[in-house]
Amino acid sequence: MLIQFSVKNFRTFKEKATISLVASNYDKTTRESDNIFEDNTFNLRILKSAVIYGANASGKSKFMEALMFMKHFVITSSKDSQKGDKINIEPFKLSTETEHLPSEFEIVFTFQNEMYRYGFEADNETIISEWLYHKPKTKEVELFYREFQDFETHGRNFSKGNTVIKEGLVRDNALLVSVAAQFNDAISINVIDWFKQLKTISGLNEEGYQGFTMSKTESPVHKLKILNLLRAADLGIQDIKLQKLDIDQLPKDMPKDLKERIIKTIRDENTEFISDVITFHKKYDANKKNTNETVHFSLDEDESSGTRKFFALTGPILDVIENGYTLVVDELDSKLHPNLVCKLVGLFNSKEINKKNAQLIFNTHDTNLLSSGLFRRDQIWFAEKNKYGEARLYSLGDFKSESVRKTEAFEDNYIRGKYGAVPYLGYFDNLTKFLPEYENEK
Repeated sequence: MLIQFSVKNFRTFKEKATISLVASNYDKTTRESDNIFEDNTFNLRILKSAVIYGANASGKSKFMEALMFMKHFVITSSKDSQKGDKINIEPFKLSTETEHLPSEFEIVFTFQNEMYRYGFEADNETIISEWLYHKPKTKEVELFYREFQDFETHGRNFSKGNTVIKEGLVRDNALLVSVAAQFNDAISINVIDWFKQLKTISGLNEEGYQGFTMSKTESPVHKLKILNLLRAADLGIQDIKLQKLDIDQLPKDMPKDLKERIIKTIRDENTEFISDVITFHKKYDANKKNTNETVHFSLDEDESSGTRKFFALTGPILDVIENGYTLVVDELDSKLHPNLVCKLVGLFNSKEINKKNAQLIFNTHDTNLLSSGLFRRDQIWFAEKNKYGEARLYSLGDFKSESVRKTEAFEDNYIRGKYGAVPYLGYFDNLTKFLPEYENEK
């Protein structure tokens, strides 16, 4: 499970910003059994979900992008780049103090009953520093610490990692943990495997994971679960069917080389391409009675954008809940009704459904969630940017308990600006003084 993530000097975050999924003690009686996982190994109470609010351009999405970047770089740095390739780092550019300094990332998580703390500093050229600690029981052990190409390692617990260092196999633009995993270092493999189980998706672009959901429908068991979610969402969908691409029906205006590649792939690899998802809806007669017939719709052409997004989400959500993974979603509420978003969040906070303690972290503008009763104070986070363009991240749980009571109206108070992280719109009040006037054309 994700315990904590921090980022510093990356895009809009100049100073260190940290999100913690460790539950606070002052909310100990609030939704304790549903929203909390008791980790008895490390005596931790871990939150199953967290939501981030903030004005437009406040840093909500940039914080998600930082986590997504770390995941991608950890998994791919040793194999998807060569010596001399640039690292896709973007420091905070609005200050001369930080524009040439490295960006920093650190994450704490549990995996297979051990706790790991891993992080690195990097600029566009080089890994400046890198570190990995693990806690098998109660004491944290340093496995390695790196400064540029100088390494200090734990000889017994990180022996294979030490071997790749001695062989000179770690480039200055690659992470040691990524290289060591390729050479079968068990602890490094654990780190990589956990990052692979950290699922990150965009709520604005469901095309990136719709194919995953489509593939899940080919299993009767998973198809039934997806159908149950679609029916629960009141979308009117009774059944779904994948429409396979017929190579004899390819568009005549399709480029010849593309058509030839598709046909060759299908024939050589004995595979299939999915061209669409067909949804089935009930048909009624003049008396509003079910005719027992169904109408076929194209998901891409006939269904709403909200239906398409919800269908695409069902696969990743079910996968994460079934396996106890962590899901990070940028703009979860985009295209979805607020009540439906509440129900999705409720799946993760349910001890009956979320039996493997999967986690959901997302950002949103949907203030209805604040009055839904789904969240404790320590699950509600805010991103706010100051006049210098510097974003910060803080929790409602950071406020003193006497100033923010757990029974107060979070939604109303947030909209009124009590917690900050809302846009300042006073300029609109005097906008007529600054907008040019136009005479009506005759």
